[in-house]
Amino acid sequence: MKRRATVRTMLVTAGLVALAGCATTRGVMGSGDPIDDRQRLMKNVGANWGDIQNKAKAGNIEAIAVNAEALALHSLRIPSLFPEGTLSPAKSAAKPEIWQKWPDFEAAAKNLTTRAEQLRETAKSKNGPATLAMVKDFGRLACGACHTPFRVPPKQ
Repeated sequence: MKRRATVRTMLVTAGLVALAGCATTRGVMGSGDPIDDRQRLMKNVGANWGDIQNKAKAGNIEAIAVNAEALALHSLRIPSLFPEGTLSPAKSAAKPEIWQKWPDFEAAAKNLTTRAEQLRETAKSKNGPATLAMVKDFGRLACGACHTPFRVPPKQ
């Protein structure tokens, strides 16, 4: 059973890597509307983050690695989905600071990549306490590093 789960994890990861390779070329897998594309990607990021939280609560530590890999791969696409001229307050929560502080925005996306890769490796090591500690802080340190300075807060 354990071997089957490992094989499944490897296959899913390989599929995600292949998909990310296809998706990194601009326009290959997009709708043509960068705002729609980035919102779709962010919804997928949110779904993977929800899966990570559920797996952490269930104690399914090793399974977190697949979702962390997806986050790492998605994070690589983030800068390309914010081309100059796509500020649209009516359609998007993106702040103009993205383009005004572009190097900081790119660094925030890279931070997400790095933290997701660290989470993936920690989960793969089956170190429950370390993985749970990373999950606890991930939203603030990885997602929040971009959302706080570059996204209009959601309406309460």
